[in-house]
Amino acid sequence: MTQPETIKVGQLEITYLIDGAEKGTMGVFELRVPPSSNVPPTHSHSLIEECVYVLEGVLRYSVESTTKDLGPGESMYTPMSSIHGFSNPFDKPVRALIVLTPDLGAQYFRDVGAIVNAGSPTKQAELFEVMSRYGLVASLPSPPSPARV
Repeated sequence: MTQPETIKVGQLEITYLIDGAEKGTMGVFELRVPPSSNVPPTHSHSLIEECVYVLEGVLRYSVESTTKDLGPGESMYTPMSSIHGFSNPFDKPVRALIVLTPDLGAQYFRDVGAIVNAGSPTKQAELFEVMSRYGLVASLPSPPSPARV
């Protein structure tokens, strides 16, 4: 059995427990989210289902138009192609288990970490290119509607 690997992406820590990417199977990782940390933009996975299960703390998790504050023992499911995101606006760190099927793999987080941890301002286009390569689609907020006079 391979030892778990912890990957830093900015303030986030991803500890891969099961990397199913090579075989196209389910993957499992532990996600640590410090309070008020930078998180990925809302996004969707075109071919992946995801489930988040909170172990410690409270994670704000959104799938499409539903947002919940998940505490220990609570979970939320993300169907394929659903826009989703997370944050920790609270004062305690979060630990959660994330299950992806099929798995993106640890390499995705290594690639994203290489951009985010580079020490210079993150290049959004470069980050979105990596996301796209792994089948993720970033969902940017819509620009405000023009005011009517």
